[in-house]
Amino acid sequence: MTKVTMTVNGKSVSAETEGRTLLVQYLRDGLGLTGTHVGCDTSQCGACSVHVNGEVVKACTVFAQDLAGADVRTIEGMANADGSLSTLQQAFQDCHGLQCGFCTPGMVMSSAALLAKNATPSEAEIRHHLEGNICRCTGYHNIVKAVLQASGQEAGAIAAE
Repeated sequence: MTKVTMTVNGKSVSAETEGRTLLVQYLRDGLGLTGTHVGCDTSQCGACSVHVNGEVVKACTVFAQDLAGADVRTIEGMANADGSLSTLQQAFQDCHGLQCGFCTPGMVMSSAALLAKNATPSEAEIRHHLEGNICRCTGYHNIVKAVLQASGQEAGAIAAE
């Protein structure tokens, strides 16, 4: 067992891990941050997406010990300081960009990374960016609307899937 320390959602945290412990396990089991979901264990679905040093990473693909000292942001760190929903989270709610909610944390994390790099992405750019995230409920239509709303753009008439 090795003690791994990193910054998660702005706070320095530590937990004992085995060398084979994946980041998603470290977050969920070691730190109790269960918003990061385990979907496929093969990096196909994106439900475990988090930010590591500002980049989107599928937490089922990296070992926690390899991220010692890293800055990690999870869905729990997306809310405003007062605990209210961020603009992006509120847009997901307003636009009904979630149904069962299982993919939502990964979708929000991936969308936030896109908006950090491109404040006003087109519908096509949003769809391309979210290709690594699978949703079995929504058909993506309202997710795209949510990202457009969060970026301050009119969702308007989005082409049907």
